[in-house]
Amino acid sequence: MSADSGARLDTEAILETLDRHRVRYVLIGGMAAVAHGWPGLTLDIDITPSTDRANLGRLAAALREMDAKLRVPDLDHEVEMKLDERAFDLGTTWTFVTRHGYLDVCLRPDGTAGYRDLIRQSVQREVFGLAVSVASLNDIIRSKRAAGRQSDLTALPMLERLASRIEERNRQQPADGENR
Repeated sequence: MSADSGARLDTEAILETLDRHRVRYVLIGGMAAVAHGWPGLTLDIDITPSTDRANLGRLAAALREMDAKLRVPDLDHEVEMKLDERAFDLGTTWTFVTRHGYLDVCLRPDGTAGYRDLIRQSVQREVFGLAVSVASLNDIIRSKRAAGRQSDLTALPMLERLASRIEERNRQQPADGENR
């Protein structure tokens, strides 16, 4: 599969592999926004893993199982790299092509301090029968605003409207134990 081949995304297979390897991560980016109800389209999965060595080792093993190779802009082929826990010392953002589609690993998304920051307000969602930690909508918005890429700036108004609707719905719901 070449980097420009438009790899078909098999979200279920990627998440199942991460789960089987017990990788601790927060789902971020477009897929996280979709989990909150955003109607946009995404062609990859973005995650922020916990950066402790054991977890990075499990992530590397999951990536090896998925035959991950680096996607490099302006190259028409993937780049092999040694995948172990030390590989992630070389940078903060990795774009991979796997046999299940594109998977991006971002240790410190723009506007955040990484996993510990994102996990605090993350929400648990069931995705394909798996419990997945999903970045809060506010954290997604914060990161997209800080990144400032045109695609992120274009998505912001819709994400902000979605966040407002969710906040309004939550205000209208009685708290647990209140009369309905």
